[in-house]
Amino acid sequence: MESFLFQATIYLGIAVIAVPIAMRFGLGSVLGYLLAGIIIGPMLGFVGTETQSLQHFAEFGVVMMMFLIGLELEPRALWAMRHRLIGLGGLQLVLTTGGITAIALYFQLPWPQALAVGLTLALSSTAIVLQTLNEKNLMQTNGGRASFSVLLAQDIAVIPILALLPLLALTGVYNEPAAAQIASEHGPKFGPFEPINTWFSALSPFGTTFVTITVILLIILGGAYLTRPLFRFIHSAHLPELYTALSLVIVVFIAAVMLLIGLSPALGTFLAGMVLANSEFRHQLESDIAPFKGLLLGLFFITVGAGINFALLIGNPIQILGFAIMLLAFKFLVLFVIGFAFRLKGPDQWLFSLGLAQAGEFGFVLASFSLTQNIIPRDLSEKILLIIALSMLLSPLLFLLYEFLAQRSKKETKAHQKEDEIDEQNPIIIAGIGRFGQVVTRMVQSAGFKTTVLDHDLATVEVMRKFGFKGFFGDPTRPEVLNAAGFAKARVLVVALDDPEAALRLVTYARSKRPDIHIIARARDRGDVYRLYAAGANDIVRELFDSSLRAGRYVLENVGLSKYEAAEAEQTFKTHDRIAVRELAALYNPKIPFGENPAYIERSKEFAKDLEAALLAIRKSSEN
Repeated sequence: MESFLFQATIYLGIAVIAVPIAMRFGLGSVLGYLLAGIIIGPMLGFVGTETQSLQHFAEFGVVMMMFLIGLELEPRALWAMRHRLIGLGGLQLVLTTGGITAIALYFQLPWPQALAVGLTLALSSTAIVLQTLNEKNLMQTNGGRASFSVLLAQDIAVIPILALLPLLALTGVYNEPAAAQIASEHGPKFGPFEPINTWFSALSPFGTTFVTITVILLIILGGAYLTRPLFRFIHSAHLPELYTALSLVIVVFIAAVMLLIGLSPALGTFLAGMVLANSEFRHQLESDIAPFKGLLLGLFFITVGAGINFALLIGNPIQILGFAIMLLAFKFLVLFVIGFAFRLKGPDQWLFSLGLAQAGEFGFVLASFSLTQNIIPRDLSEKILLIIALSMLLSPLLFLLYEFLAQRSKKETKAHQKEDEIDEQNPIIIAGIGRFGQVVTRMVQSAGFKTTVLDHDLATVEVMRKFGFKGFFGDPTRPEVLNAAGFAKARVLVVALDDPEAALRLVTYARSKRPDIHIIARARDRGDVYRLYAAGANDIVRELFDSSLRAGRYVLENVGLSKYEAAEAEQTFKTHDRIAVRELAALYNPKIPFGENPAYIERSKEFAKDLEAALLAIRKSSEN
């Protein structure tokens, strides 16, 4: 017990230190966890052989992640994605597996071992890719959706792969009785259920496949017909913690059953999640499991880093690194060709090709399973595990390479896109036609005023034209584009650009050339407001300010104030804030953070007291 607590303290402590540092340098949380494991394992030696036992616990992070992914996969959603799943995902699996198998055959591996290696290394890391896509807000891009389709196809493919691997042992090309013995000595203990595990281990390959399929079917049937009665039963107790307990029981029980017959627990929970995707208790399960998933998934990556056999790497550095780089390069080429065939372009193509080039966490599972099934020898298994770990370590760097290439691709695209010839000049120029600019344009044009709309995103301009609004493709921050739009005679300039720095440059230029023009600018926060005022903007609209005021008014209407009084409070707050922002802009210093500017802090407190007094007066009048 003391040893476990000591190890847990080391793992959690290094995570608290290493992950924020990795995030600060833009490397992502996954690389932070992996580096944390390398520091406490191979580098400092704080953990050693006990890493393997702790890794069984940490693997529940992957188990829970697969359960949550399964919950998101409604049958109707899968059917709607069938073309991408079969096309993108299926093609990636077939081409990558075939290519890696051919390379393994070239290095004179027997074909069953070569196929096992190909299947193991063809998979990508669902945990790394999904987490990175979410952190970098790339999930909704075309490249992100294509990547998700491939990952989903791979996760589903694990089911037949696990059923296929035992059949490869039929050839008898490799036999190491010690493998099963080692697995039994260091693997999980099942207590009174040990005879079941022993019986399963003694089955023939055909028997193993039959039992595997049977257990999978039982999990599907149990998830479909038993979970609803269980949830309804505990609902009668009206104790929220029982929902969490039952959610954990479902995941842990299925994982234990899969381990009992020598299969991946993540596979079973993924299937159970898919079965429960249409359940009315789906969201309850998600909210109960998600907190455990995040922490245990991080622990899993720490154990991967701590368990890397650097002695093998040091003994064969050229060979191991060469194979790892060869794997990344080959998978990149396959993905690039597939992306080109499916018309992914620019940043989406780079994201798809680089983001999925690594091996995945299921590779650890498949390599270990192949070892216990006597398909591959131990030395080959250790090399595969090291190659997988190295590719996962390098994958966050591939995302950094993606960001560099994506920026370069965007610049090249803009350079090759010919800007529109602006053939009209109107009194109102609107720079930027995103969500903010669209509303402004619709309102002004609907009121009968002519506008000249400029945007540097050709796709956005084309969509706008389909809805009957005229716009011009061009960068409004470029003086020649702005002048062609009639800047010299315009009365109002609306700066609605998404990029705060570009907006600031445009306001600065416009004010320097036209001291008389009225400039209305969009701002994200108070810092933007102050900088835009300093640059010369007349009116500044914060993105969320008006909607937040309206929400506050609704709150006041439902806690005792009349609609008139709530509206009065809203207007008072708005007027007060406008005056305060103007005055505080003079005290703002961009080189000093808000919390370290004494004059700014003191005046802000005075404004807050004045505002409180004004709003309390409205409330007291409502009570009289």
